[in-house]
Amino acid sequence: MAAAGEVTEGLIDLGDAATLRDGGTGIRFDLLAGAEPATGFVIRHRGAVHGYLNRCAHVAMELDWQPGEFFDFDREFLICATHGALYEPASGACAGGPCAGHGDLQRLDVFERDGRIYWRPDAFARARSGSASKENTVG
Repeated sequence: MAAAGEVTEGLIDLGDAATLRDGGTGIRFDLLAGAEPATGFVIRHRGAVHGYLNRCAHVAMELDWQPGEFFDFDREFLICATHGALYEPASGACAGGPCAGHGDLQRLDVFERDGRIYWRPDAFARARSGSASKENTVG
C-alpha cells in the first residue's frame, strides 16, 4: 500500500479515503499552478471525490475559512471565505455570489482507488519539485 505523498505511476497518493467524509473537512495539498506555488484540495460530496485548485474564480485567494474547511454551514456548497462566492461541489461551477461572470473552480484530476485518494498532475497543475507534500487537514 502506498503512503501519503508517495508518487506511483505518475499519481500522487493524497491519503486514506476513509478519512474523507461526505461534506466534511477536505484534504489540502501543495502544487504548482503554472509556475506559481499554490494548493489544491479534495472533498467528498454525495459519495464521490472531487478536486480543485484552491483559488477562488472571483479573486485569486484560497477558499477555505480554516485549513481544509471548504463547505458552507449547510454543507451544500463550497464557499470562498473571503467574499462568499459559492461553488457546486460536484462541478466547481459558480453557484452564486461574486464569482458570477468570473468563471468556475479549476478542476484537478483526483480519484479513489483501493481505499486511497490519488491526484494525477497535468501540464498546468504539477507537483512541487522534490515534494509531494500534503497538509494534515483531514479530520
